[in-house]
Amino acid sequence: MSTGQATASSNGREARRRHLRTWPGTVGLLSPPLLWLILFFLIPIVIVAAYSVGALSLFPTTQGVSFFDWKHFLSGDSIYIGLFWKSVRMSLTVSVIVVLLAYPVGYFLALVSGKRKYVLLLLIIVPFLTSYLLRVLAWKVILGSEGIINTAVVTLGLRDADHPVQWLIYSQFTVILVLAYVWVPFVALPIFVTLENLDRSILEAAGDLGASRWRTFWRVTFPMSLPGVGAAFVFVFIPTIGEFVTPSLVGGTSGFMYGNAISDLFTQGLDWQTGSVLSLFLVVVVLVLMAIFGRFVQVRSAGAG
Repeated sequence: MSTGQATASSNGREARRRHLRTWPGTVGLLSPPLLWLILFFLIPIVIVAAYSVGALSLFPTTQGVSFFDWKHFLSGDSIYIGLFWKSVRMSLTVSVIVVLLAYPVGYFLALVSGKRKYVLLLLIIVPFLTSYLLRVLAWKVILGSEGIINTAVVTLGLRDADHPVQWLIYSQFTVILVLAYVWVPFVALPIFVTLENLDRSILEAAGDLGASRWRTFWRVTFPMSLPGVGAAFVFVFIPTIGEFVTPSLVGGTSGFMYGNAISDLFTQGLDWQTGSVLSLFLVVVVLVLMAIFGRFVQVRSAGAG
């Protein structure tokens, strides 16, 4: 055996020994999160999938495994498909509005506010110290038929007391408004972090080359912040598809969403099979969206590299 082969063999044995020494530590570190994932994500999904095909049932039945609910749901005759697309439209609207409102906030905090940025950041976080339900219910006081806005409108003589502005409460508008209010502070944070980590020398170089602030923003700052904007958009869009608390409180029948249907099927209707079909469909959609977003981020990162 030559000297090179002996050295390679020795290096290989040493690498295997290092691998064997680090394996117990790796298993120890990964076991708790993997156990958590299995217990609280994979097993519940398997149970929901079993309910969706009748393998498990809330009440005793002789039906057995059946894909009827899936066929009905995916056939297009089900009202739940229309409700799902309504929720998608509302979620897209909320996501776009939130990103448009949060981007200037994140931009100001990262690039304009200077030493005051962390004080202003703290002020953005302060509302989270209050209960989510209290903040949503406060909007009922503001938008209700006898709320602050309608009272002001009546006082100014723009409306009669018997004819308040009805669409301010229990409507799709109300759900979109309240969800936008709730999510703007959350979304401002990832945008702030992205802009905070930008290489300032690139922005200075653009200015030295004669680019105006507006041109620098559109040609340099905004393209470099797109990963953060994309993350912020997905951060809002995915949770709001299945939202049901806010529509229950301020949406009424007009603001009824896909998540409300799932909640009602499991609680009031006791139709766990149909509810499981809707739930599993939503899980699949979310996983597909996350896969697409992950692929998009990887492609952008590779392109940037």
